Amino acid sequence: MALPQLATAKYELRLPSTGETVEYRPFLVKEEKILLTAQGTGETMDVLKAVEQIIDNCTFNKLQVKGLPMFDLEYVFIKLRSKSIGALVEVNVTAPDDGVTSVPVEINLEDIECIKEVGHDNNIKITDSVGIIFDYPRIDSVKFDSADGGEEAFNIMKSCVRQIYDAENVYEKTDMDDKELSDFLENMTHDQFEKVQEFFNTMPKVKLPVKVKNPKTGVEGEVVLEGMNSFF
Repeated sequence: MALPQLATAKYELRLPSTGETVEYRPFLVKEEKILLTAQGTGETMDVLKAVEQIIDNCTFNKLQVKGLPMFDLEYVFIKLRSKSIGALVEVNVTAPDDGVTSVPVEINLEDIECIKEVGHDNNIKITDSVGIIFDYPRIDSVKFDSADGGEEAFNIMKSCVRQIYDAENVYEKTDMDDKELSDFLENMTHDQFEKVQEFFNTMPKVKLPVKVKNPKTGVEGEVVLEGMNSFF
C-alpha cells in the first residue's frame, strides 16, 4: 500500500529584474539536506550551486535559474527561506558607532526588498560616441576562485558585457574575440573605468535597514544589511 502524499503550499513572488510572477513552494527536507551538505564543505560556490538547485526544485523547474541576475537569485532564495523555515531570523550586526561591538538583532525576512538605485542604467557611455551595454552578473559569472580580487572583478565585468557600440556600429558579445574584449576593457582610462564601476555599484541589491543599539555605549544607529549572506 502506497504511503499518503503530503500536500505542499504554493506562493507567488515577482522577480525584481522583470516583474515576472513566479510560483513557488517552500523547500522541503530533501532541499535542506542539499543546503547542509554544501555548507559543510565551506566553499562559497558549493553553497551557491545548492541555492541554484533548491530554487530550480521549488519553482517547479520553470525558471531559467542560471540566467537569473544574482540579485534575483538572492531575493528568490530569501523568500523561499521565509516560507520554509520561518520569517524571523536573528543575525549579528556590528554597532555602527564603534565599529566593533557585535549586536544580535531579530529581522523579518518578509521585510527585505530588492532596491534599485535612482539613475541606475546598464547603458554606460564611456566617450561621447562609444558605450557599453551590460547584463547583470549571474551565478556562472561569479567564480570566487581567484587569489587576485582585481582579476576576479575584471573577469566578472568582462562576462557581463552584452554589446559595445560606437557612432556607426553595434558589436555583439557573441561576435567578439575574448582577447579583443580584454584589450578593449584594459585600455579604458581611470575615469572611464569608474563609469563602468558605477553600474556595478548601483545595480539592484537585496537590502534591509535595521536599527541597532550598542549595549556598551547606549548609542542607537542604523545598519543596512545587503546580500543573501547578511541575513543568515
